[in-house]
Amino acid sequence: MKILAISPTYNEKKNISELINRIFQLPLEVDLLIVDDNSPDGTADIVKDIMIQNKNIYILEREKKLGLGTAYCEGFQWALDREYNLIVQIDADLSHNPDDILRMVEMSKSFDLVIGSRYIGGVNVINWPMRRLLLSYFANLYAHLLTRLPIKDSTGGFKCFHRKVLESIDLKTIRSQGYSFQIEMNFLAWVKGFKLKEIPIVFTDRTVGESKMNRGIVLEAIWMVPKLFLKKIFKIY
Repeated sequence: MKILAISPTYNEKKNISELINRIFQLPLEVDLLIVDDNSPDGTADIVKDIMIQNKNIYILEREKKLGLGTAYCEGFQWALDREYNLIVQIDADLSHNPDDILRMVEMSKSFDLVIGSRYIGGVNVINWPMRRLLLSYFANLYAHLLTRLPIKDSTGGFKCFHRKVLESIDLKTIRSQGYSFQIEMNFLAWVKGFKLKEIPIVFTDRTVGESKMNRGIVLEAIWMVPKLFLKKIFKIY
């Protein structure tokens, strides 16, 4: 069983070393791919220095900031080309606890897509302002009502895919980012008949660095959900 964790980065020099250390402290053999969008703060240089001592770390360097969705899709294709069986996506800012990868991998024995959910058994979010929490909550409610996607946290970014899920999706056609990307990938896995499972996680908002959330990401998600609704009706997926 080959497992790859993928983490897109842009100006994450304050977090990247700890992320790497925590992933490789797990009692599990996991490779790590960093997809860096030419971070001006030198994130890629830190990764490459660590790579000298750790042969299980890889990096894809892109020429400019191209967005979360395309970063993951390039990483997914990289993983498929190298015969990985499980592909984990995890944020570089430590908002996701790398220890939860163990539970995701275990649950992947029975499910095709495992989603780390902030909204199972209550709201498990730390350090978010109320405005951000409400935005996330209503984005998930909106996606559920229009598409009937049967999960509580369709916008979260901590997941574990079986390779067969990613093989079924034409990754070259995915252009969405942020919330929109997460919803779209979950939706495509669901309508294609794969088994989805949410497991509870605690999401801790970044304590260092800057959030990548912006108005454009929110607006894109607003428009993406009706498109997915139409795709479901006309079976265009």
